[in-house]
Amino acid sequence: MKEFNYTITDPEGIHARPAGLFVKQAAGFPCAVTIIKDGKEADAKRILGVMGLGVKQGQQITIRTDGDQEAEAAEALEKFFKENL
Repeated sequence: MKEFNYTITDPEGIHARPAGLFVKQAAGFPCAVTIIKDGKEADAKRILGVMGLGVKQGQQITIRTDGDQEAEAAEALEKFFKENL
């Protein structure tokens, strides 16, 4: 299992366009990918789960990858957040 924390810098938080791109990227890995905010967890491969967390600018999230290719997934998703959110 790999984890990393990220503080959202986008003024609109995790909104529809980047959420869709994030879900698409997470779905490209065979491992389980979970997004966590304030103790609530959601499957990062499901757009409604990601959007349902309502992540705003300045809030910290945790991304957890578990399973096959977890290290590659964590690295790619952390890069995605730094470039897009």
